[in-house]
Amino acid sequence: MTPTQLTYLIFFIVIVVAVIFDLGLFSKKNQKTSIKTALWQSVFWIGLSFLFFGFMWWEDGSEAAISFMSAYLMEKSLSMDNIFVFILIFAFFKIKEENYARVLLIGIVLAIIFRAIFISIGVVLIRQFEWILYIFGAFLLYTGYKMFTAKSEDEFKPEENFAYRFMSKHMRITMEAPKGRFIIRKHNKVYLTTLSLVVVMLAVTDIIFALDSIPAVFAISQQPMVVYTSNIFAVLGLRSLFFLLRGAVDKFDYLPQGIAVVLIYIGLKMLAAYFIHIPVYVSLIVIVVCLGGSILYSRYRQKKGLPEADVK
Repeated sequence: MTPTQLTYLIFFIVIVVAVIFDLGLFSKKNQKTSIKTALWQSVFWIGLSFLFFGFMWWEDGSEAAISFMSAYLMEKSLSMDNIFVFILIFAFFKIKEENYARVLLIGIVLAIIFRAIFISIGVVLIRQFEWILYIFGAFLLYTGYKMFTAKSEDEFKPEENFAYRFMSKHMRITMEAPKGRFIIRKHNKVYLTTLSLVVVMLAVTDIIFALDSIPAVFAISQQPMVVYTSNIFAVLGLRSLFFLLRGAVDKFDYLPQGIAVVLIYIGLKMLAAYFIHIPVYVSLIVIVVCLGGSILYSRYRQKKGLPEADVK
């Protein structure tokens, strides 16, 4: 068995065990998740990722391991931005807290499936048409610029979402209390509840975010193992991160700008790859500095749109 095959085998075993934990121990129907529980769950997922990083270093070498960690941190930061959109969706549909965990679990499973499909397509395209990396680079530059210059009024609006408008127009939707159900029968007809709407919107939202994140990971490494594992590990911790961050949406005002700078850097790195080789550890340093700096800046900088007296 080659080192790569062994790494895939260990990854598969870890994912299966982790999902069993998530479905069994971490997921109980109609139970609210406290901040303390979410913190320990987040520590579990992050610790698992770092253990896998250590295993990759031992089995596949330092470059593969550092590429994994760089891609993982990139995906994790984009996931945080994704979570803030999730919070807006839950608030818009007035989803009860006891239903959060189940809805998020289904949304995350769908996210894993879609990302695996997109990554597979990306791997094939890059192998056949290597020049597509330059398109990815230009796209990341554009995305980074748009994210950096975005204004507060450009905030995600669930009611304007394509999936919501499509389902409202072409499917039977009921806004009555779902009581934990995804479908309801009324007058011998089946209606989708708001829980079903939210699941679809979470999946669509993650697909949109994947259009940014997956090209960014390919800029760090074109090794399928690195791309797959970093994405899946980042997505697996989304649910616990949601419960951890939902009360702190306004404490990360400048995180999108930090992410934007990273995307611009990665886009430039991808476009300049033919002329200059940038070591993977440099990318890891840039990612850590930009994300850590934006979080610290958000912590000590006045909140956007609030007078000084309202800042706590």
